[in-house]
Amino acid sequence: MATPLTTGLQHRDGGLALMTGPVNPVDPSSSKPCLKNSSQKSPILIFIFFHKAIRSLLDGLHRAAMAFATDQDGDIRPLFERYHFLRAIYKHHCNAEDEVIFPALDIRVKNVARTYSLEHKGESDLFDQLFELLSSKTKNDESFRRELACCTGALQTSVSQHMSKEEEQVFPLLIEKFSFEEQASIVWQFLCSIPVNMMAEFLPWLSFSISSDEHQDMLKCLCKIVPEEKLLQQVIFTWMEGKKISGIHKNCEDDSQLQCSVDSGVGMSIDQTEQGSCACGYSKIGKRKYLDSNSDVTDSTELHPINEILLWHSSIKKELNDIAEEARKIQRSGDFSDLSAFNERLQFIAEVCIFHSIAEDNVIFPAVDEELSFAQEHAEEASQFNKFRCLIESIQSAGATSTLAEFYTKLCAHADQIMDSIQKHFHNEEVQVIPLARKHFVPQKQRELMYQSLCVMPLKLLECVLPWLVGSLSEVEARSFLRNMYLAAPASEMALVTLFSGWACKGRPEDVCLSSSAIGCCPVKKFIEIEEDLSQLSCACASPCTSNDDHRPIKRGNISGSCENNIETVNTRKPSGSNQACCVPGLGVTNGNRGISSLAATKSMRTLSGNLSAPSLNSSLFVWETDNSSSDIAYTSRPIDNIFKFHKAIRKDLEYLDAESGKLNGCDEAFLRQFSGRFRLLWGLYRAHSNAEDEIVFPALESKENLHNVSHSYTLDHKQEEKLFEDISSVLSELSQLHESLNSSNISEDSTRRNSDSSADPGSEFMRKHNEFATKLQGMCKSIRVSLDQHVIREELELWPLFDTHFSVEEQEKIVGRIIGTTGAEVLQSMLPWVTSALSQEEQNKMMDTWKQAAKNTMFSEWLDEWWEGTPVASQQKAKSESSISQEGTDMQESLDPSDQMFRPGWGDIFRMNQSELEAEIRKVSRDSTLDPRRKAYLIQNLMTSRWIAAQQKLPQTRTGEGLNGEDVPGCSPSFRDPEKQVFGCEHYKRNCKLLAACCGKLFTCRFCHDKVSDHSMDRKVTSEMMCMSCLKIQAVGPICTTPSCNGLSMAKYYCNICKFFDDERTVYHCPFCNLCRVGKGLGIDFFHCMTCNCCLGMSLVDHKCWEKGLETNCPICCDFLFTSSATVRALPCGHFMHSACFKVYTCSHYTCPICSKSLGDMAVYFGMLDALLAAEELPEEYKDRCQDILCNDCGKKGMARFHWLYHKCGFCGSYNTRVIKSDSAISNCSTSN
Repeated sequence: MATPLTTGLQHRDGGLALMTGPVNPVDPSSSKPCLKNSSQKSPILIFIFFHKAIRSLLDGLHRAAMAFATDQDGDIRPLFERYHFLRAIYKHHCNAEDEVIFPALDIRVKNVARTYSLEHKGESDLFDQLFELLSSKTKNDESFRRELACCTGALQTSVSQHMSKEEEQVFPLLIEKFSFEEQASIVWQFLCSIPVNMMAEFLPWLSFSISSDEHQDMLKCLCKIVPEEKLLQQVIFTWMEGKKISGIHKNCEDDSQLQCSVDSGVGMSIDQTEQGSCACGYSKIGKRKYLDSNSDVTDSTELHPINEILLWHSSIKKELNDIAEEARKIQRSGDFSDLSAFNERLQFIAEVCIFHSIAEDNVIFPAVDEELSFAQEHAEEASQFNKFRCLIESIQSAGATSTLAEFYTKLCAHADQIMDSIQKHFHNEEVQVIPLARKHFVPQKQRELMYQSLCVMPLKLLECVLPWLVGSLSEVEARSFLRNMYLAAPASEMALVTLFSGWACKGRPEDVCLSSSAIGCCPVKKFIEIEEDLSQLSCACASPCTSNDDHRPIKRGNISGSCENNIETVNTRKPSGSNQACCVPGLGVTNGNRGISSLAATKSMRTLSGNLSAPSLNSSLFVWETDNSSSDIAYTSRPIDNIFKFHKAIRKDLEYLDAESGKLNGCDEAFLRQFSGRFRLLWGLYRAHSNAEDEIVFPALESKENLHNVSHSYTLDHKQEEKLFEDISSVLSELSQLHESLNSSNISEDSTRRNSDSSADPGSEFMRKHNEFATKLQGMCKSIRVSLDQHVIREELELWPLFDTHFSVEEQEKIVGRIIGTTGAEVLQSMLPWVTSALSQEEQNKMMDTWKQAAKNTMFSEWLDEWWEGTPVASQQKAKSESSISQEGTDMQESLDPSDQMFRPGWGDIFRMNQSELEAEIRKVSRDSTLDPRRKAYLIQNLMTSRWIAAQQKLPQTRTGEGLNGEDVPGCSPSFRDPEKQVFGCEHYKRNCKLLAACCGKLFTCRFCHDKVSDHSMDRKVTSEMMCMSCLKIQAVGPICTTPSCNGLSMAKYYCNICKFFDDERTVYHCPFCNLCRVGKGLGIDFFHCMTCNCCLGMSLVDHKCWEKGLETNCPICCDFLFTSSATVRALPCGHFMHSACFKVYTCSHYTCPICSKSLGDMAVYFGMLDALLAAEELPEEYKDRCQDILCNDCGKKGMARFHWLYHKCGFCGSYNTRVIKSDSAISNCSTSN
């Protein structure tokens, strides 16, 4: 038998010299130190080799699909075979991960595995779509070829992203949380969970897909992973070498002697030379001669090996009958205290049935009749088993506190239903399939089919199934079964058949080797003898597991079976007699449990229990149907739902990109511009959405103790998707440049054609490049659609329901407020139409109501009215202005002092006066001797000019275009911020225009210039006209001058259409929640808007103490209104606000808030100084024992402090920021109390 060869291996500290060469999939510069530094100590990194091989296969398949798309005469059959191989390899790789790796990880690290298992489901859907396309009837169409290439590229992108995320998140966690031995055991369970027939293909393909150095590293790694049992190692390394082994066998058979092959330093083969003692050697020819010459078994399975199906059916029905009877016993006894053994037994037979069905669907039925299928029956049985398992879990979770009568009835009903379905199904197979197989196939072909059916199961299941099956057979049937297995197995798989034989013999109660009587000798004993002979040879082809260092990790392999059906433990010594049972090693994988037992007591992973589930019966960790049914989004309405409604708009645009990208072959430049604009809009809005999730939503989830690690995978998704957007943007830019170069060269090309007789078409090169870019772009659009679509589906399945169970409505509203509070006005102006276009009217209303509710303390509704609903700003502001004028007069009247007989009219009263009444009021003011002369002059002046002011109020409404040159308007001249350099502007702002004040009809550079010389304030939002200071023409307000002579002169770098604000110096943004322009880079960049405080705060103040509408008040120092103040405002620790300049002056002499008296900062140093001062100070005798009741301004608690004239320390928080509320008499013991 061949064994791989490596020499000079050195083990260090129980570790493994693994992956000495570079590994492309793992970026050493990324944040994955575990993958970078632990290559010699981490068996888990063998999966890097698997990933590299899968990437290589995907890359080659994508290149072939692209070539097929451009070659009209290409043949799809080779591609079809490669697609099938990729699907089989990746499917079983994913199943093994779901069955072994993710449940193991979920024990140690919660909330990681489910995401990746969901990704496996999404990738399975992609494969289904791909094969649905392959089976379509449009294979000769050009669109089919392009679609196939696009789907292949999308599959490559999805799988590559998934594997990269595993390398960045899952593998480092496995390395961190599991010891070397535990990692080795996880990988061993992984290998034992892959079907045998796939292992025989997977490992040789893997060896071929990696470099020779990596191949040697992998062999070293496998030496540490595979238990130290010769037979197990022989099985694995035989698979590893694949075709090389077969060639070596052939040479050894020709030589007919014991030989040692050193081909590539990896293999050896043995040929049997002792013909007298036993003929069950490794030569396929010799084996056949012996078995045929000694065949005296007349059982039907010998004449028709296909009848072994009947043995399987009989064993399965017997087991199901026992389970049904056990269910009735449980019902009669009413004892549901321990159903774990019953559940394990049901799980085992379910896996047997499902793998038996897989074998029939993939091996037996296609060989007998391609049109023959029992797929529907198989799927129904799998569903029934799953329902049965769920029922048992429900009974277990209900416990003794619930009424189980209904469960009792359902349990028996389910058992009987499964039994009836299986019996009917088996009867149909025995009538329709077995007779055809007997008729069309010779016995040898039938044996091969049955052996191939057996190899559909993984080693982990076969270790349990073989003794269970043989234990249910008669001795004659068991011998015939083993004999047929030996006759069918290839010579290269004799180690595997020996292992199967040993496991099968453990199912018999007698200590008898069935193989000896079935084939003439015990293959296990023969294998041991050969191994002992080989160990005496000084051959260069030593096993790679042989090392000068005897230090190996804990041996996981054991020689006793690991199933409940095992009869006894067999010891490791060579049996002394031929009548003893076969001594073969077990896999060391404990079955029958779900999850992983505690590893605190031992470092060995021998107790690591993988879930022995068939592909359709996954662990309850990964059964989605029951989880999703309870969180149906259609029946609940939550604030957070409106954030996820962005997914609907994203899907709509992704569908557009995918569909319209196929039209780019038309070389339509206008369509390319439209497509690019739509793409860049999606990119920008997706980036805003993903940033909101990364910075707000995901941290909120992670803040819950039970949800740690739940969002990391989605953050990695965002990084990968951003890279996809960048790649598409790059290709679009190249396409645009290609069109530009074509347009610029049109004239020169025409000239060249006129002066040249060449018949070459200059546009052919353009068309070739254009089609190449267009095809590439179509594939990338398909990839990003698939990637994003799967991403949002997983978010909705996994993350969305978490908000229902872990967040209250108020918390969800706060999250929504945080998200929209970091979204600038420009982004909202693009986002709202984009999102609402994908929603129904009802969904639009719900979303806007939620947003308004979250921003109820802000000016968001006002901004929305001005922009979203398209209400004319001027008319709105006019109505507001009139309302405010009237209200102002009312307020002034209500605030009159009753003793003051002097009438002080408001503007509303003045406007209603006629000329005579106005003169009378002026005389009354002039005669009032109680008024201060300056006050009297001010009132008279205002009364005398009131008629003119009232006329000017109406002037903008009656302007019909006269004075467009501005000569008759006051202030019609340029003003300069820097007169020497002739820079337009004023002392407040740099800008190239003046505003025409709607209130007084004058031109001012800014509202501050207006307010400085006027007795009223200017409302800049109602401004409708401006004057360009370059051409002095009055025109509608806007970002540029519309006069042709100015050639589109910009009025300022920043212009706000709502505030009518211009600034050519500073970075300014408009906050839709303040509805004001503020200095800064923007919301979500350096500021965010707090919906409770209703103010824009720096990003460093995300965690602050909220004070509802805290900024809508006056500064406690200068009394200026803070909300509209242009000066910098500072947030105090207590939640109040004041100007930064005022804070600096105030804190020179105070350390408490002037409003609530709390300390303005960390006063520990100051309070410590007071402690030292009071410790050194001695009070007079009459005050030493006196105490005072105090109230602490910082913690708000009442207590007692020793008497002092100035300082009283709080006994709770240690603050001296206290006040005395009562002075007590002398107390002997002055202690703090509530």
